[in-house]
Amino acid sequence: MRARILTTLIAALTFTIAVPAAANAAPSSGWNDWSCRPSASHPEPVVLVHGLGGNATTNWFHHAPKLKDAGYCVYSLTYGATVLGGQLFGGLASMRKSAVELGAFVDGVRASTGADKVDIVGHSEGTTMPAYYLKFEGGAEKVKHFVGFGSNFKGTSLNGFSELARAVLSLPGIDLLADGVCGACREYLAPSEFLDDLARDGVTVPGPTYTSIVSRHDRVVTPYTSGVLDEPGATDIVLQDRCGADVSGHLSQAIDPNVTSLILKALDPENAPAPKCVPFFAPL
Repeated sequence: MRARILTTLIAALTFTIAVPAAANAAPSSGWNDWSCRPSASHPEPVVLVHGLGGNATTNWFHHAPKLKDAGYCVYSLTYGATVLGGQLFGGLASMRKSAVELGAFVDGVRASTGADKVDIVGHSEGTTMPAYYLKFEGGAEKVKHFVGFGSNFKGTSLNGFSELARAVLSLPGIDLLADGVCGACREYLAPSEFLDDLARDGVTVPGPTYTSIVSRHDRVVTPYTSGVLDEPGATDIVLQDRCGADVSGHLSQAIDPNVTSLILKALDPENAPAPKCVPFFAPL
């Protein structure tokens, strides 16, 4: 039963596509090209941060090529690997540890491209963990724009099942919420010390711009307002306020063309085309 709940939790919090199909996307689509040099119009390379259970390719086969086509140098990493999923299913280790991994990757991108700063785009846990990196691991000095979708800064109730999930997964024997198994699951289920630390004195810090995209149809991050920052200098976007014909849930925001256009506008407010509303029905 515990394994079933853990599998459900991971599936709910990530966008995991068939790995063999997605694994071919990065080379053919031109992202993770370490010979890329940022242009004058897009001087900050973009670092993509996947959700819980995702990896460097599964979360990004839609958005990454669009960003590359728009003229950005684009990079993605697999972080937070544990004994449970290895490199196929990342984001499982404690988000405190993963924030250090992200910092090292950002430094590698900066060194390779010669860029002073990067932009970060993240999905689900790829918003929560980078927010910690910006606040506590020196990331604010190295990031210009931080854009999240399916955001979660306050934890999720899992539609009221978070306490049941926590109890079943931490029964005596094999603690599936341990750092070496799925520490991020423990931190993600409110209340947690990690979320308390992130929220204390506000999630945002001076320096980067913050844009958070959420959907009223999100049934994974519940309530969806857990992704609303409502802090000075942050821009919160509810998809349905911009596009009433968008019925995107949590997972499907990773393939939502409306999310793509909002990301591009957040990264380049002055020059990116105004986002258009495209009817999109994918409530997962």
